Amino acid sequence: MTVIKSIDIISWAKIHALFGIVFGLIYGIIICILGAALGAKFAMPGLTTFGLLSIIIFPIIWGIMSFILGAILAFLYNIFAGSVGGIEIELVEKKA
Repeated sequence: MTVIKSIDIISWAKIHALFGIVFGLIYGIIICILGAALGAKFAMPGLTTFGLLSIIIFPIIWGIMSFILGAILAFLYNIFAGSVGGIEIELVEKKA
């Protein structure tokens, strides 16, 4: 077994931010569809505009929040792994 003793904070935060951007885009698309449908049904152009802007706004906000949260989690992992041990993983070398 191999043990992960510590995680580079910035590299983990960048990966976490990419996940946040992807999920923010998915939620932005859902809100866009709902906003456009409800805005058209009830004649509310503001709702349609919010729906369209959510495709841009949600990935940015989720990406920033995920970067910050990822940095905090990596920092806490490094502290906890030092006191209770890291995550054990099994690595297998692939033979060609």
